[in-house]
Amino acid sequence: MAVTHALLPNRYSGRLIVVEGIDGSGKSTQLFLLSQWLRSQGYAVAFSEWNSSPLVRQTTRRGKKKASFTPATFSLIHATDFADRMESYILPLVKAGAVVCADRYAYTAFARDVARGMSRSWVHNLYRFALKPDLCFYFRVPLDVAVRRILGGRSAIKYYEAGMDLGLSRDIEESFRIFQGRILDEYEAMAAEMGFHVIDASLSIEEQQQQMRAVVIEAMGEHLAAGVLRAPMGGAHAGK
Repeated sequence: MAVTHALLPNRYSGRLIVVEGIDGSGKSTQLFLLSQWLRSQGYAVAFSEWNSSPLVRQTTRRGKKKASFTPATFSLIHATDFADRMESYILPLVKAGAVVCADRYAYTAFARDVARGMSRSWVHNLYRFALKPDLCFYFRVPLDVAVRRILGGRSAIKYYEAGMDLGLSRDIEESFRIFQGRILDEYEAMAAEMGFHVIDASLSIEEQQQQMRAVVIEAMGEHLAAGVLRAPMGGAHAGK
């Protein structure tokens, strides 16, 4: 597997905080709470989420609707989306001194694309332009718990989310379990090497959030106090 220096070090005044985990891990809720807490402390905070670039949104939707993506084209379309967000949104904000909170990052591609059969070295090389996060939280959750959360909160599982393009099973729920299990294995393999801060996602929402805040204060406290852009009083910060 690729080494941690594959991503570019952050030499700017802003900070990049990332959350990762399989679907149903609760990472999005925790990142939202953390971003709200950081804003309450007076910091300029921005939000970014996976697969949200307007540049390729329509193409992605059409490809998914027609189930026309191969593992390689699926990987490349997400890399294009990520590159657009990195160059037009994340990097300028970090350079300006803001704290960017990202719901999924390059590690999502490292896990999902490899789970689809792509070469680890090929995927890692594809994202070599990406800024290395200052903190990456990995929300570890048992597969059965994550699957139960997803199935309990959705009317249907999406085709690519379940890995139906891979022919793992004709049953979409079974395919979902197999595919998410593969992704989970990739995250577990990356956790120590990539320096993830592992959060037990089976803990209460409050306990998880307390752990996140403690890590942020310990790892970034001095820089947040001295180097990060302060938000105007009452200012709001849009996400992308």
